[in-house]
Amino acid sequence: MNLPSIKKFPVIPFVAPSDYAHTLRWINALQQAMPHERILPLQSLSAEERAQCTVAIVANPDPDDLKSLPNLRWIHSVWAGVERLVDDLGASSLKIVRLVDPQLAETMAEAVLAWTLYLHRDMPAYAQQQMARRWHAQDYVRPQRKTVSLLGLGALGEAAARRLLGAGFQVSGWSRTQKNLSGVDCYSGSQGLQTMLNKTDILICLLPLTAETRELLNAMTLAYLPAHASLINFARGRIINDDDLRSALDAGRLQHAVLDVFATEPLPPDQWHWTHPKVTVLPHCSAPTDRETASQIVANNMRVYREHGRIPEHIDVQRGY
Repeated sequence: MNLPSIKKFPVIPFVAPSDYAHTLRWINALQQAMPHERILPLQSLSAEERAQCTVAIVANPDPDDLKSLPNLRWIHSVWAGVERLVDDLGASSLKIVRLVDPQLAETMAEAVLAWTLYLHRDMPAYAQQQMARRWHAQDYVRPQRKTVSLLGLGALGEAAARRLLGAGFQVSGWSRTQKNLSGVDCYSGSQGLQTMLNKTDILICLLPLTAETRELLNAMTLAYLPAHASLINFARGRIINDDDLRSALDAGRLQHAVLDVFATEPLPPDQWHWTHPKVTVLPHCSAPTDRETASQIVANNMRVYREHGRIPEHIDVQRGY
């Protein structure tokens, strides 16, 4: 009996920093999702195998490692954020495919709702009262009377908006180009940003880091917020001017900031955020990548490439996403 032959493809290297702790876990998950492929750490490939590679799967790779793959056409990141890759690769012609995982959007939406409720129900105030042994009930305000605004209305923003609407909040959103989402007041442009911020009670940042969004939240834009407003940053640390944020908190122009991302990570122990009474520090945990669902998405993209030679939708390097 003649069995159909399985086409043997060149090995796919997994490229990550040498000190990355989860390389083998990723390779195992990816191999399970792609049983007809061979996924190996870059370091184990021979010179001949490296020369045959046209695609690699990457997790914040060293650009010099990618240069050891002379015929590489494109790379598939296992992260949704790729601004570091864009910066590291510079003018490279490599196509960068970022991870677009619906599960990631739902995980982020869950975190958005959880920490919005944390601020909405005055949890930071109650934590301070406990430390002072003070028994005092804060005034309750219904969610229908609060506006939660999203910076960024991509897949993450849309999923978050649905959760917030379901919880009863008024929801606004701002994006680079005008969007239309049911139940959401949508804005774009500099004037739209100011208009939205003026009416915001809780501001949530979900933007990618690009040349246009770097330090988008600064002394001027933070001043557009009402004095009682709070901020959640689940995007990238450099979207906020750190000194301006501290000034706004110290002056009482901003009530509280929940920060999951920072310019330097892990956050150094001597940074002011750790001990500031109006800051909640999180260890970049709002939306961890699910290796199982992510590996399935990478596998599907790889199958299309093997069968049709078509590189999946890749980022616009000029925009940064």
